[in-house]
Amino acid sequence: MHEESELVTGEAVVLDLRVAKLASRALAMALDVLVQFALLLGSILVLSFALPDADESLALTLTLVFLVLIMVGYPVLFETLSRGRSLGKLAVGLRVVRVDGGPIRFRHALVRGLAGFVVDFWTLGLFGAVAVIVSLCSSDGRRVGDFLAGTLVVRERVPESAGYPAIGMPPGLEGWASQLDLTRLPDDLALASRQFLARFGQLRPEASHALGWGLAQQVGNALGTPVPAGVPAWAFLAAVLAERRRRDHARAFQAYTAQVEAARGQTFAGGYGSAGFAAVAPAQPGYGYAAAPAAPAGFAGPAAQPGQPEPPTPPSGTPAVENPFTPPS
Repeated sequence: MHEESELVTGEAVVLDLRVAKLASRALAMALDVLVQFALLLGSILVLSFALPDADESLALTLTLVFLVLIMVGYPVLFETLSRGRSLGKLAVGLRVVRVDGGPIRFRHALVRGLAGFVVDFWTLGLFGAVAVIVSLCSSDGRRVGDFLAGTLVVRERVPESAGYPAIGMPPGLEGWASQLDLTRLPDDLALASRQFLARFGQLRPEASHALGWGLAQQVGNALGTPVPAGVPAWAFLAAVLAERRRRDHARAFQAYTAQVEAARGQTFAGGYGSAGFAAVAPAQPGYGYAAAPAAPAGFAGPAAQPGQPEPPTPPSGTPAVENPFTPPS
């Protein structure tokens, strides 16, 4: 179960997120508990082999120590390293985020882990009864640990049947994008940009403006290039992703061509003729991309919001593009 939730970011921008409700969170928790009990069982077996002659009090003390470390350390470790995803949440497609929509840090994961062990689930939680009751009473499905840590569990997985729409190259940015060093673009930032463009039409204008410029600034910092003047943030992101995809397809085509040539050379070396081999067609312009739609007359791009910084000036030699862009639907 899930529903749309209106969250307010630190910039006072309303953000729509699909919050995870009880059913999906319970499934993720069940998977995590199975992993935790497997780790605990393995630890007990290791202790029994390592300390076969230990007295009962020492064995009980070590067991309790491992119990606390696994029940608290497991979610804290995974949610910190993976920015909000334990193994169970990863399998179900959930992520823990701050209430302002940002990624969690160690302190958030630690508060959630301690509250989960003491209040929500085990020590005082009556095996999850407290977490279930609080979650049902919360409109966002938050448990005690979420309230104390200021976090929220959201759904981040897009159904495979829906997929992401093809991102075309905005007109006028082809030459500029071809000069970018895209090896410096992190995969998670590229994925966040793709998800933003896929949901562009579902966001409120002020949310899309703030989130778009935030992502554009992060991408620009990673690539070492500012956003060209007059180019909307979404168009900047679309140009980067379209060029990245074009290069991936070009590399794949080159690898395929090399394999065909290698196989053809082996056939010639074996004494066979070239009959039956079809010529490899060269890559066609725009291979794998949808053509960018024509811009409606008078479109001036997203309006600047009060208090939002203007896009930085373009690097020398970069021509300004005057509103030829059509926002993604």
